[in-house]
Amino acid sequence: MAKQKNKPRSLTPPEILSYGFGMIIIIGAFLLYMPISSVNGHHLNIIDSFFTATSATCVTGLAVVDTGVHFTLFGQIVILLLIQLGGLGFMTFGTLIALALNRRITLKDRLVLQEAINYNSMDGLLTLIRRVIYYTITIEGTGALLLAARWAIEMPLSKAIYFGIFHSISVFNNAGFDLFGSYYSSSGFGNFRNDLYINIVVMMLIFLGGIGFIVIHDLLQYPRCKKLSLHSKIVLTMSSFLIGVGALVIFSIEIFNPATLGDLPLGQQITASLFHSISSRSGGVSTVDVSSMSHSTQFFLVLLMFIGAAPGSTGGGIKVTVFAILIGAVYSMIRSRQDIVFFKKRLPQESILRAITQTLMALFLVISVSMVLSALEDSELLPLLFETTSAFATTGLSLDLTPNLTNISKIILCFVMFIGRIGPLTLAYAIRPKPQKDLLRYPEGKITIG
Repeated sequence: MAKQKNKPRSLTPPEILSYGFGMIIIIGAFLLYMPISSVNGHHLNIIDSFFTATSATCVTGLAVVDTGVHFTLFGQIVILLLIQLGGLGFMTFGTLIALALNRRITLKDRLVLQEAINYNSMDGLLTLIRRVIYYTITIEGTGALLLAARWAIEMPLSKAIYFGIFHSISVFNNAGFDLFGSYYSSSGFGNFRNDLYINIVVMMLIFLGGIGFIVIHDLLQYPRCKKLSLHSKIVLTMSSFLIGVGALVIFSIEIFNPATLGDLPLGQQITASLFHSISSRSGGVSTVDVSSMSHSTQFFLVLLMFIGAAPGSTGGGIKVTVFAILIGAVYSMIRSRQDIVFFKKRLPQESILRAITQTLMALFLVISVSMVLSALEDSELLPLLFETTSAFATTGLSLDLTPNLTNISKIILCFVMFIGRIGPLTLAYAIRPKPQKDLLRYPEGKITIG
């Protein structure tokens, strides 16, 4: 009897996501390495090309060169496409194309999509994907029009429109890349620190990109159904809390620092504090020099970056829902309660274990990489911790250390950005051996804690 050949093992959803993002980064690095991508044909070296492609695809915003000065229109468009692909996810675009071509979406496709956008159910998944594209086009288009209308006052209309499109996509996807170095004396949104209109538009784009498409969908449906999901309630509550506390802490510390907020009028101090509280959890843009902030503020920004944005959003970090679960666990333990309850809903044990696992894996990654970089680089620990956390949380805020890193450190940060974008647990599921079912369950034991 002939032996049956073993069928090749099909890829799991976490593996597909990991390999897919990896391929996009490699293709993007090759395109950015080409002389056509750089001004005067002075192309980047392969490490810097790879770093820039990774930063764009992982919607981080850490940069080794000034995007507006170094890259040609072709290079800038490549970066813009990488940001859009990375922010929404390549599976979302693949599904949109498949739907347009009337191709059948298989069960496996749905599982990958569910993993990609952190959706808890496959019910209405394709409808949600269609709406994600619609929301994205609407929000980015509106942002582009609002920004272009402002910049048309001081630059040619064609450039104002291009700047509006590029920065709306970059900011909404929480990427943090900007082109201002090509038109103004310096790069960054610091050029518009005293422009309340630009500040408000940018803050709204970051906020909408950071709360996630599931929450946006719930908010748009609320006038009709008068109901929000538990996920949306937690995301909106924690996001509002973190924005308020973050702005208050930044204002309280930096108001005495003449290099940042100290010499600004009160209105600009409040706006800048709010701006950096919103941006630090994943936006990656700044209106004041973050490297001039006090060490206490920089460390506080590290904490905000580590928490990050919401699941299913364009942001990174451990996510605000995970942070909420950790706070809930502490509260329940102090009050001697068995369950973690939010809005009269008890959380399942699986969610609690997943939150703890994700936090510990992220903490181990950030600490261990910071230690490795401190051994490789001639720099203090806080700037290295800041850059590492920024890379993991795909935030993009920087203390101007990234361009001066050695090649090996840049490669390490590339892997940190990659892990931060797809998630530590997703990567762990992608590389783990085939799970085996336990044949027995051991008796319970007790250990002393505290």
